[in-house]
Amino acid sequence: MNADVANYAQECAAQGLRGDYSRCRQDFTVDQDYDAYTADDHRVWRLLVDRQSAQTHRFAHKSYLAGQASVQIGSRIPEFENVGSALSKLTGWSIVPVPGLIPSKPFFEHLAARRFPVTNWLRKMDEIDYVVEPDLFHDFFGHVPILSQPAFADFMQLYGERALEAIELGGDEMITRLYWYTAEYGLIMDDGGLKAFGAGLMSSGSELPYAMSPKAKTMLLDISFLMRTGYEIDKFQRVYFVMPSFEALLEAFQAIDLPDMIARYSNDLPIDPKSL
Repeated sequence: MNADVANYAQECAAQGLRGDYSRCRQDFTVDQDYDAYTADDHRVWRLLVDRQSAQTHRFAHKSYLAGQASVQIGSRIPEFENVGSALSKLTGWSIVPVPGLIPSKPFFEHLAARRFPVTNWLRKMDEIDYVVEPDLFHDFFGHVPILSQPAFADFMQLYGERALEAIELGGDEMITRLYWYTAEYGLIMDDGGLKAFGAGLMSSGSELPYAMSPKAKTMLLDISFLMRTGYEIDKFQRVYFVMPSFEALLEAFQAIDLPDMIARYSNDLPIDPKSL
């Protein structure tokens, strides 16, 4: 897709994407338009939060749960500006509303500036169990609480910076896998056991308990191996990578020679996760 806002808006409309991309600014942000949320929208939000919180209190890492309290996830759709102010005091991050999926380059630029893009629309009641596009619940409930954790917040900013470098080097797919297996589906060691923190797990009522069950395949973090491992977007993950700690994840990413790794592996076929 073209990163030009007007062209991107036309392409999204042609593909039937839900957000109103015609309202995008040059950085692909929009207004949250809080007053446009209906009573039904708040009802859906409350149902999703109540249902998923029962899972996260069992399986989520303590830093995610602390983050939930810090950003005060409650019974009504959050106001991004208010939550962003609270988050900024903790780790310097803010929240910017977007109409849905945005191009990679502006997304990474927002991360590099400690701005997390959150979709401003919420799924409907008949989509309560699954929605194809990431919505407000996935983006906010899944991603925002863990941004209150300082080392992970630093990792996400560094990810944004190095992802821009990776694009220039032809490593788009490799850097995307890092986001997928950490920010979306990451697990972490916790007092000798495993807990989850990735947003794709935090916002999924079915995959979160699966990922924490003996059926799930897990591997200890190896960034080079992880970035060469393919994934499937419409199935439970074949493998989940386990971070020793958020500090270890940040240090490993700081240490990796990204240009060398992309030069060595970017033309290889990805490792099939079914083979692991």
